[in-house]
Amino acid sequence: MLPATSERQQKATVRPSRTSRTEHLLEMSRAALQVSLLLLAALGSAGAANDQEHGGEETPHSPEKGPGHSHWSYEELQHWGMDYPFCADTMQSPINIDTAKTIFSPQLRPIQLSGYSLPANERLKLRNNGHTVVLQLPESLALTGGYAQQYRAVQLHLHWGSPSGPGSEHTVNGHRFAAEIHVVHYNTKYSNFKEAMVHPDGLAVLGAFLEVGPRENPYYQEILEHLYKIEGEDKEVLVPGFNIAGLLPANLKHYFHYNGSLTTPPCYQTVKWTVFNQTMLLSPEQMSMLENSLRNDNGNPLQNNYRPAQDLHGRRVLASFQTTLMSTKQLPPGSESAVAGEGHSTSSFHAGDVLAVLFGVLFAITALAFLLYIYKHRSQNTRLDSPTKSKVIYTAASTENTA
Repeated sequence: MLPATSERQQKATVRPSRTSRTEHLLEMSRAALQVSLLLLAALGSAGAANDQEHGGEETPHSPEKGPGHSHWSYEELQHWGMDYPFCADTMQSPINIDTAKTIFSPQLRPIQLSGYSLPANERLKLRNNGHTVVLQLPESLALTGGYAQQYRAVQLHLHWGSPSGPGSEHTVNGHRFAAEIHVVHYNTKYSNFKEAMVHPDGLAVLGAFLEVGPRENPYYQEILEHLYKIEGEDKEVLVPGFNIAGLLPANLKHYFHYNGSLTTPPCYQTVKWTVFNQTMLLSPEQMSMLENSLRNDNGNPLQNNYRPAQDLHGRRVLASFQTTLMSTKQLPPGSESAVAGEGHSTSSFHAGDVLAVLFGVLFAITALAFLLYIYKHRSQNTRLDSPTKSKVIYTAASTENTA
C-alpha cells in the first residue's frame, strides 16, 4: 500500500514567559523553528495542490438513477453545474483531507453499527446502475452511535479507478487510494430517503478506502463474485445476506468528519461525511474484478467512476483523533455542532512572504546556536540531549487485514 504523505504541524502560539531568561529564549526558538517548518509544509502542500487527479465521479445517493440521471456522465463533469446547480455550489464532495489542517474534536465518538450482520436467507438486490454497483440494504441496518441522531441504511456502493490508476473519491494529503466504499444512511426524523436527501441533516455516509493486499477479502467477495451477472447497465441479481460490517474497518474510532454533498448529480449538500482512517484490503484479483467486470450506460468499461476533489470554501474538517501531537488546533468543549461549513476557515501560512520566511529561518538558526551555548556552559558534566522529535500519530490509513 502506498502511504499517504504526512503534513507538518500547525503554527504554535508563542506564550509570554514569566520564568527565567533561558526559558523565554526556549519559547522563542521553538516558535521560530515551527515557522520554518510551516514554510516547508506550505510549499509542499502548494505543490501537491497542483497534482490533483482528474476524471471519474461517484454515485452515493439513490440506487435508482431517477429523472435526468441518464443524462449525466463522468466524461462531462464540467457540465454538471449547468444541469444541476448544486454541483457548482460551495459545500461539495469529495474533498482532499489535509491532515495538517484537520481539527481534533474529542466530542466525536466511535461510530456504532446496529443490525449489520444479515442472515444468508435474506436476499439483497445487487445492481449495475450504469455509474456504479449498488447493494440495496434493509432499513434494519442503522447508525446508533457517533451521530447526534439515528440514521437508517439505504444502500452501499463502490468507486474505483482502472488498471492504470487508483479511483477513490476522497484523497488524504493528495494521495488517492485504489477504491472507496460508501454506505448511505438517512435521518430517521424523515419518513424516507427521498424526503431526507433534501434536508441539511438528511444523510450520513460512511466512507472507507480500499487498497490491494496479499489475501482475498471474504466479505468483499460476497459482492465481487456476482459482478459478472450484472455486466450491463440496469442488470441486477439477488445475493445472500452477509455481515455488512465486514466491509468496513474494524477500527470505527478514528475517522474524519465534515459536511458535504452527494458526489453525483443532483449533488445535494445534505451529507454528514465520515471517512475512516483505517483501510480495507482486497487481493489483486479482487481489485481487478472490480475494475473490469462492469460496463457503463454507453457500453464501455465502467471505470474511473470518481469525482475529483472539490474546494473546501472555508469548511472545517474534524478528526476524532489527533493527527499530530504538536497540533494546536482543537475544538472547545460543547462545539461539536460546529462542523464543516460554519465559521471561518483555519488560518494558513502564506508562502509568498519571502522576507518573513528568511527572517524566521535566520532567527531559528541564531536562537539554536545561542541555546546550545547556554546549555554547554550551564553544565560541563552533562551532555546536551537531542531535541524531542514531534510524534506523528497519523499514519495515512493503517490497513485492515482480513482472515
